[in-house]
Amino acid sequence: MRGFRTFLLRGNVVDLAVAVVIGTAFVAVVSAFTSAFITPLIALIFGKHQVFDISFTANGVVFPVFQFLNAIVLFLVTAAVVYFFVVKPVNSLIARSRSNAPQDPTTKKCTECLSEIPIGARRCAFCTSPQAA
Repeated sequence: MRGFRTFLLRGNVVDLAVAVVIGTAFVAVVSAFTSAFITPLIALIFGKHQVFDISFTANGVVFPVFQFLNAIVLFLVTAAVVYFFVVKPVNSLIARSRSNAPQDPTTKKCTECLSEIPIGARRCAFCTSPQAA
């Protein structure tokens, strides 16, 4: 039981569980947006009141085109929101943190006593040994 508790309390498992829950809620929001706004827009474009009836028949087999269109729109809206609100900001934060290059060192270690001395020092202030330039 301790091993299972340790497994559950690791950061990765908890983070993944939170991501799945939030992702599921997000899909529900995007699905509601698609059915409330995108579906009526498609109905206006095709001129049908029942957009769910958009289909074609070949040799007696009905192909429900709208279900496929709805899935594509749902995917594109979800991908766009994830890209613009998650991926792009995280990438810019990472790029910003990498652009802060470390400053040039102002000190160096003495070759004899390993004390920190100024980078331009010719002699160590602690042991008075000469230093290479």
